[in-house]
Amino acid sequence: MTTTLPPVTAPSLRRRLLCMIYEAVILFGIFFSAGLLFDLITQSKNPLPLRTLRQIYLFIVIGAYFTYFWGHGGQTLAMKTWRIKVTAVSGHTLRFKQACIRYCLSWLWFLPALAASALFDIQHWLSFVLLGAGVALWASTILLNPDRQFLHDTLAKTRLIILPPNPNHAP
Repeated sequence: MTTTLPPVTAPSLRRRLLCMIYEAVILFGIFFSAGLLFDLITQSKNPLPLRTLRQIYLFIVIGAYFTYFWGHGGQTLAMKTWRIKVTAVSGHTLRFKQACIRYCLSWLWFLPALAASALFDIQHWLSFVLLGAGVALWASTILLNPDRQFLHDTLAKTRLIILPPNPNHAP
C-alpha cells in the first residue's frame, strides 16, 4: 500500500528571507542572554582569552534553539509568524539527528565567505560585501532545485513548506 503525500508549496525566497530577518532579531536576544550567562559563569572580564570557548558555547546554544523547535513542531517563532514549517522530505517532523545536520549545513550560508575573508585577509566593508555575495549565491540555490528548496535542505533531506492560514485567527 502506497500513500501519496498531499501537494505542498515551498515558500518564496522573499518570504524566507523576511523570516530570516525576523529570526535574526530573536537570535540577537538569545545571543545576548547566552553571552551574558557565559560571562557570569566564567567571571570573564576580558573576552579574548575565552573567545574560542565562547564561540563554541554560542554555536551550541543557537543550535539547541533551532534543533529543539525544528524537532518539536517544525517551527521557530519566526517560522510560525511567516507560516513556514520545516519537515523531513517524507513529511514527518525532523528527528534530532536530522535537525542537527540541517543546523550545521545551514552555516554554509556564511562559512565560505568567512573562510575567504580569513584566508585572503579581507577586512572592513569588503568582508561585508563578500558575506553579502555569499548569502546571495546560497539563496540562489533554490533556482537550481525543482522543488525550490535551498541546497542545505536538499542535503539534509528536509524541506520548507507554507502552512495554510489559520481559519480561527482573525486577519
